[in-house]
Amino acid sequence: MKNRLFADVGTLSLNKRGEQLCGDMVEIIRKENAELIVVLADGLGSGVKANILSTLTSKIISTMIAAGLSVDECVSTIAATLPVCQKRGVAYSTFTIMRFIENREVEMIQFDNPMVILLRNGKHYDYPVTSRVVEGKTIHETRLTLELNDVFIAMSDGAIYAGVGEVLNYGWQRENIITFIEERYNWTLTAKTITSLISDECNRLYAGRPGDDTTITTVQIRKRKTCNLMIGPPADKKDDAAMLSKFFSEEGKHIVCGGTSSAIAARYLGKEVIPEMDYFDPHIPPTAKIEGVDLVTEGVITISRVLEYARNYLDNNSLFEEWGYHQDGASQIARLLFQEATDVNFYAGRAINSAHQNPDLPITFSIKMRLIEELTECLKKMGKTVTIEYY
Repeated sequence: MKNRLFADVGTLSLNKRGEQLCGDMVEIIRKENAELIVVLADGLGSGVKANILSTLTSKIISTMIAAGLSVDECVSTIAATLPVCQKRGVAYSTFTIMRFIENREVEMIQFDNPMVILLRNGKHYDYPVTSRVVEGKTIHETRLTLELNDVFIAMSDGAIYAGVGEVLNYGWQRENIITFIEERYNWTLTAKTITSLISDECNRLYAGRPGDDTTITTVQIRKRKTCNLMIGPPADKKDDAAMLSKFFSEEGKHIVCGGTSSAIAARYLGKEVIPEMDYFDPHIPPTAKIEGVDLVTEGVITISRVLEYARNYLDNNSLFEEWGYHQDGASQIARLLFQEATDVNFYAGRAINSAHQNPDLPITFSIKMRLIEELTECLKKMGKTVTIEYY
């Protein structure tokens, strides 16, 4: 039976001012048995050396943890592997390990990074910690049963130094970050959006010139939710009923994109397509309504905008204020796919749209398929489970 919980992950990094490379690194591994491993490493110093140290640390630890090796073996391997800094005479990278087991339990192993913040029911939760020394390093360990809407926020020490010498005397302390996110927490926010809120505030406190590499990584425990999106009619009209039967038999929300797709969906349901005349965005065609369908939109133009939002979401999520609140079709699809859904099923028809054969229109069948394939890859990078069926 598929676990009905899902671990949503969002991460963002700010480079220290003047540096091309970030000295922090986050490695994320999802295993088929619903195990998620997240490792945040912070290399000594900044720039190239720090980037190498953190990359080695995160890669080695995540790979070893995924292979079932103990934290003692991981720490020993790190100590023996990391190159020694000639200036300081140490091989050093701090790390935070979060291992989510079947979305039921979490194991956290923390060394010298700010302690992970846990929000439970939107409020700070003081989880139990045991400490021991491994290879001369004090390791903090926690094992905890997960609850729905738990939010785990890991960070490098650049977060708690934000504002030093700029707008704060002693930096943005961990308790200040807790207060900040408690005041803004909403269970509908994705892990990436929570990460963006904290990262943006760090950047503001640094006056846009971070004095240290700063990384925020959030994991949020959510209910699994399915979203089904149909775009384009089947290549063979005889397959209309089969496609629509499968599409509407799936649980979850249903989105229909494209004029022809809307017409055959309405015919299948025995309902009418009711167009809406509101242009919330002059560049995005208006939506429509069909009883029994959650959202009806135009096709290629709308999906192109959704893909633009998806790429930005994976980058710095700077367009959140746009897609997060606007009412055009693309924004509504983005909210359903990025914020609400954990599992996405695409139903893509291979029929050639005669309207797209107009040489004055820059739309072709191959462009439509490529849009869906690129959007699929973006959603997978967000951690979604995605399937595509072609008809």
